[in-house]
Amino acid sequence: MTSSKDPLRIGLVGARFAANLHLHAYRRVYGAPIEIVGVTSRSAESREAFASQHGVRAFDSIEALIPEVDVLDVCAPPDTHVPCALAALAADKHVIIEKPLTGAFGPRDDASFDGWTASKEALLEEALAGCRALIDAEARSRGTVGYAENWVYAPAIQKEAEVIRKSGGHILWLHGCEAHSGSHSPTYGIWSRSGGGSIVGKACHPLTAALYLKRVEGLSQCGQAIRPQTVSARAHRLTALDSFRDLGHLRADYDDVEDFGSLHVTFDDGTVADIFANEVTLGGVHNWLSVFADNHRAQCHLNPNDSLEMYNPKEEYLEDVYVVEKIGTKQGWSRPSPDEDWFHGFPHEIRGFLTAFQAGIPPESDLPLGVDTVATMYAGYVSIERRGQEVDIPQL
Repeated sequence: MTSSKDPLRIGLVGARFAANLHLHAYRRVYGAPIEIVGVTSRSAESREAFASQHGVRAFDSIEALIPEVDVLDVCAPPDTHVPCALAALAADKHVIIEKPLTGAFGPRDDASFDGWTASKEALLEEALAGCRALIDAEARSRGTVGYAENWVYAPAIQKEAEVIRKSGGHILWLHGCEAHSGSHSPTYGIWSRSGGGSIVGKACHPLTAALYLKRVEGLSQCGQAIRPQTVSARAHRLTALDSFRDLGHLRADYDDVEDFGSLHVTFDDGTVADIFANEVTLGGVHNWLSVFADNHRAQCHLNPNDSLEMYNPKEEYLEDVYVVEKIGTKQGWSRPSPDEDWFHGFPHEIRGFLTAFQAGIPPESDLPLGVDTVATMYAGYVSIERRGQEVDIPQL
């Protein structure tokens, strides 16, 4: 490990959308000296292109990259998260794991595996096994795990956390959503690569933020985290319906995952959260969390927000202007984000991890928070299999 004055050497696993988000966030870090060493990826073409674009080294394997870094940032598909993290922790390296922390991907040698019809109890056990492996590996390592949930670090969520800490508010109900018209990732619709659909790929964001705020409430007011206790859930495959008309506006090429999901979570203090996620929302990304407390109410709008509103009469006027993710059209009224990454918390997230690693303290979004998220989501899949029955959430 380096001293607190030495730069932290960063290595990236993955060379696509998430890796680019993280790379740009690293370039905005202040107060924590860093060096971006390089990148590795399953695809030689992708890693070479990423390395050339960003001026870093391309490594042909994770085994070659790990000895050269202090922090391994895993931005590869979810089925690679645990193996990559275990390799880093075994070498006493810190590791940042993109969402979802881990999941259940079915038998590696069964090409006929179908996640939608597979036993959800078996998938829950597989996901928990991955969580236990990470917990054990971190306990043995000098490295620390950071769970890369950017919603935790988004300025709106952090401001709400400050309000909870300083006002003593008791959160009664949380209501959140992430929705848009479909993922960028080519592996997203394949359960054996992604670990699930809308619940894993989208609900994880507002869910983790809700779990985080209840943890903040518990720790600040009674010294003990308030944790999720039960979940009831439903999921649907709306773009797979016979009645669905594919007009080209929504992604509809999912293999064996859901494109709509909802979770009703109860906490061990009796309060509740309702989380929604879907792939059938036009007009850009819709990311928000509403907080209903006994002393205040908060609306946390990550995207869109109204810091800038614009009317554009002709599409071509903004042809070369980035407006906001997945907006669909730039004509008419829109809400261009002045700094989308900032509102989403990406630079704050990366800085939070690096300063925590340098200080030798757990980050705000740590392994236990990621584990609770995974346990809640996959217990939710068990509930879905049982047609919405309430299911106990395992606590590791």
